[in-house]
Amino acid sequence: MPLAPSSDDAKTQFDAIIIGAGIIGCAIAHNLSLKGFRTLNIDALPAAGYGSTSSSAAVIRTYYSTLDGTAMALEGYNDWKNWPANLGADTSDELARFVETGTILMKTDGDKTLEHILRHADTLGVEYEHWSGEQIVKHLPGYNLDRFGPAKSMDDDDFGTPTGGRIEGAVYFPASGYVDDPQLAARNLKEAAAQQGAVFLFNKKVVEIPVEDNRVTGVVCEDGQAFSAGIVINVAGPHSGKVNALVQGDVGLRIGHSPLRQEVVQIKPPERLQYSRKGLIVADADVACYVKPGSGGQLMIGSLNPSCDPHIEEDPDDFRRDLTDRALTYAYRYSQRLPELGVSQHPLGVADLYDATEDWLPIYDRSDVDGYYLAIGTSGNQFKNAMVAGRLMTELIDYCESGNDHDNAPLQFPLQHVDHTIDTATFSRKRELTKDSSFSVLG
Repeated sequence: MPLAPSSDDAKTQFDAIIIGAGIIGCAIAHNLSLKGFRTLNIDALPAAGYGSTSSSAAVIRTYYSTLDGTAMALEGYNDWKNWPANLGADTSDELARFVETGTILMKTDGDKTLEHILRHADTLGVEYEHWSGEQIVKHLPGYNLDRFGPAKSMDDDDFGTPTGGRIEGAVYFPASGYVDDPQLAARNLKEAAAQQGAVFLFNKKVVEIPVEDNRVTGVVCEDGQAFSAGIVINVAGPHSGKVNALVQGDVGLRIGHSPLRQEVVQIKPPERLQYSRKGLIVADADVACYVKPGSGGQLMIGSLNPSCDPHIEEDPDDFRRDLTDRALTYAYRYSQRLPELGVSQHPLGVADLYDATEDWLPIYDRSDVDGYYLAIGTSGNQFKNAMVAGRLMTELIDYCESGNDHDNAPLQFPLQHVDHTIDTATFSRKRELTKDSSFSVLG
């Protein structure tokens, strides 16, 4: 529980230290501060949201392959719909904006993930429509609905060759869109937290997390400065594995997570197709791509992680941000769907890392070391859930620090906007692989 430090200790003693100041780290600071905790976020980068948050596609959608994931996404959608009010801060600063566009999921043969998605949508009352092929082409002019799946790499002799039949339809989810500036959203949360007393330190790297009698005591930074707290939260994104290695004890992870390379290519489609930044977001398992509108009429194209795009683990302190042939592959896959798309041999885009678990669901949990908490494995599909994750982690910390046995009696977390209570065992560090997961960025 939060403590009131003396004035002499105020600069180095905190109730909770949060390692990371991305969108989720800032959301946790915001919510803990609202609860009266004195928090400190430490980030090795220069500003809030400067890391993988800044590279996020920032898609807001209301579907997942699991029930709790769907409920959390629907809760997050309601948060973004009311972003200024949910910040709870008086500010004249510019705010990130939620652009509501709608999303379609292409129907493909034997798509078990879509079956799960629709079942959970029905359970929670998520609105959706079944679209015919004609409706798809009406909303996405110039589309070719030939089937090309399963997805292939460009060195496959059959790449780009139709495999027979046509996409017969899609499912449209109106409650979805994207945030126009993900880094600005993190800064908005940082400022809202600061108004509640949260402290942020940037360009500062944690190098040690001491433990005494199986409880964290704070952190030590590279410059030798130490900060004390009985609670430390790892929200370090792609660096979260390296941060766990700093703990002087076993954190007790059963499910793995790793920093995986992701590339998103940006292409401007022909003007006559009239695509805009309010155009539809598309997830197309047949060509294994997702597409979202960007600024200036650009399309942003990324992978849905098919087997022909094997995972590439990278060192978050040493990786190249240049696009590779992977990005070109995604563009050419999408050009199968949109033949008039002009693909440059030297495309522009973003290369960064996702901290992804083995089943692509996050870890929101305590650890085997008392006071050390985990909000990791979140990159790629948890941006939309940031505010919810902030509330969940705040309640989980309060639950555990009040003496409850979270591992054997997991926190039950009721949502504010959705009639659903999340069993937080869903996000346990000790869980088995989640069988209903899409095992992709869709979650």
